[in-house]
Order: sequence, then C-alpha cells, then structure tokens
Amino acid sequence: MFAVWLSGLSALALLAGIAWYLAPLQPNILALQLAFSPRAFAEVIHAWSAADLLRYRAHLPYDCLLLACYGSFGYLLVSRSALFAAQPATLRNLAMWLLPLAAAGDATENAFHWWLTEVPRFDFAWAYGVAAACAAGKWLLLLGFWLAVLYALDRRRD
Repeated sequence: MFAVWLSGLSALALLAGIAWYLAPLQPNILALQLAFSPRAFAEVIHAWSAADLLRYRAHLPYDCLLLACYGSFGYLLVSRSALFAAQPATLRNLAMWLLPLAAAGDATENAFHWWLTEVPRFDFAWAYGVAAACAAGKWLLLLGFWLAVLYALDRRRD
C-alpha cells in the first residue's frame, strides 16, 4: 500500500503545484488543450505574453512527472488495494488501465504541445487536432476512473 499512497500523494502535490504555477495564464490551459484547430490554438497562444508561453512550456516536464504519478496511482490503487477486490473482473481490469491510458494520452498531448508551441506549425493542421483529441480523451478517461472509484466505494457499503 506504500506505493499506492506515495504515487497518489505525489500526484496530488504535483497537481496542486502545477495548478498554482499555471493559474495566471488567461485563457487557461484547458482552452489550449481543447484547441482542435491551428486558429483556436493560435488565439490562445497570442493572448499570452512571451513570459506566459515560457511559463507554459516550462511546466511540461513537471506535467510528465504528474502523468507518471497519476498513471501509477490508478494502476496500483485498483491492483493492490481492497477497493476493487470484490468488483467483477471486467470492471477491475477496465479501472486498472483507465489512468495509465489517460497518462499515455497526456504524454502524447505534451509532446505535441512542446512541438506546437516552439514555433507556429500551421502547415500541420492535423497535429492540433491530434493533440486536442489526446487531451479530450485524457479528461474522459480521468472522469471514467473517478466514476469507477465512486461505484466501487458505493458497492463496498452494501
């Protein structure tokens, strides 16, 4: 259980730190994450100052640490804790892989955003859509995981 706690608390601490660090960005990073077109992406980037863009780019290595922590946490919570032990194998296996899959999407999004924020790359319109699709998928997988956790917690009361 130590690994579950360590990964969970590390993810929480990194999330809080990154949220605090990126709070000054307006529009916020969710607007950038869900910018499916070069135009929508550019609208966010151009609303930021050069310092804001550097702030965003500087957070990406820490976001990679965060995704490693939350991906590990999800896998470990489901596979090593009692929370999902009494759940059907299908739910347990699905829940076990939701956060690692979200982390993979997050890593892909980060790689594209690192590349797309370096210089304008409007000739690669598809890359903006892929980055936003990875971000949207990440958020849906995160939501799915927390719904599975709530379901498992509710079933434990029965």
